[in-house]
Amino acid sequence: MATPITADALLKALRAEKVSVEEVRDWRNHNRNQQGPWGPVHGVVIHHTATEGAQATVDLVYDGRPDLPGPLAHACVTKNGTVHLVGHGRANHAGLGDDDVLRAVIAERRPPSPDQQNADGNRAFYGLECVNLGDGEDTWPEEQLDAMARTCAALCRHHGWNARSVIGHLEWTDQKVDPRGFTMDAFRDRVSRLLK
Repeated sequence: MATPITADALLKALRAEKVSVEEVRDWRNHNRNQQGPWGPVHGVVIHHTATEGAQATVDLVYDGRPDLPGPLAHACVTKNGTVHLVGHGRANHAGLGDDDVLRAVIAERRPPSPDQQNADGNRAFYGLECVNLGDGEDTWPEEQLDAMARTCAALCRHHGWNARSVIGHLEWTDQKVDPRGFTMDAFRDRVSRLLK
């Protein structure tokens, strides 16, 4: 079990990992904490946005939608490799998922295929929304994948986690397909190399 990282410690960890960071508006105080607790945290969930356009997507992840208030993640990673910090606290990103997956993440072992929606992912995970159409054809530039992996490595290093603490949204719930366009095993290999 881990206490969520402070905003100052997050900035320090990202900069130590050589991440290009942009602080968006009042990100330090932007959260959904009134909807329930944030933490203890156990890992990071990777999402694709199913959108295009950097600024419009960052604004969407910060503000949310009429049916789902923002923040929709803790950070939005654009194709140029910039990590835009959009929230600190509970965020509307993971939703309900499988408690068997949560136990696997806590134990840092391969998660089972999800088949239940009985655990609160917004409480337990950091969320990265990554700009991509999610159609399996939109490219993932190296700068973006590197920034995503470095952000995960920064959080893992801070908490003493290994790369098994990083999952895709599709590994959390059978209701989602993201991220599409790369495998989570290959992505975790990137994170592992950075942690070495």
